[in-house]
Amino acid sequence: MLDAALIQQCADPSLKTAIVEQFVSAAGGNDPLAVTVKSGGRLILVPTAASPDEAMAIVRQYVGQAVVRVGLTQFPAGVGVKDAADLKPDLLDPCENLRKGTAMFAKVLRIVAKWYGNPKSDDVFPQIFDDAVYAWKTGEFEGVSVFQVEDPGKSVTIDNVLPAHQDKATVDLPPTDTRAESIDKGESVGSAEMRIDLSKIGGK
Repeated sequence: MLDAALIQQCADPSLKTAIVEQFVSAAGGNDPLAVTVKSGGRLILVPTAASPDEAMAIVRQYVGQAVVRVGLTQFPAGVGVKDAADLKPDLLDPCENLRKGTAMFAKVLRIVAKWYGNPKSDDVFPQIFDDAVYAWKTGEFEGVSVFQVEDPGKSVTIDNVLPAHQDKATVDLPPTDTRAESIDKGESVGSAEMRIDLSKIGGK
């Protein structure tokens, strides 16, 4: 399990600690030097890196030719990078990897939550979370490339239960576009309440 201090210091503040722990447990790992390479859906066996330099050498070798995931959050190393030479070693720093990974996952979570519209069931968040993790692993959700698409930029506030063994937690995903107006549907089921802006996702 991730150190609580690391989460507090480095994780995206829009995600509660329990969500960060669940995300890394489901989609990442404990090794900050972990490099996973897939091509055509198949896992390519690569040497286990013993140092950041070795890990970066593996990353640079495959970026642009295969899907390369790095570090604690298994961050997609090639996103936003046109040349392997532009890749920065900070992807392998636990704090920076957690910062980049959780910020990107928060965006993916917003995309998935918006697609669901206005759920009325108090157990909807586990499905949204699971779909967001799947989208993180595959890079796509309902035909949308979640890493490249524009952030929905609207407010999504969820007060719901986490999957299975997790305690109840609150996830507040603040708006990235302060000009957007949030539509409060006020749907309540028991103690759970979800408010989701229904405007369309921006970008492709």
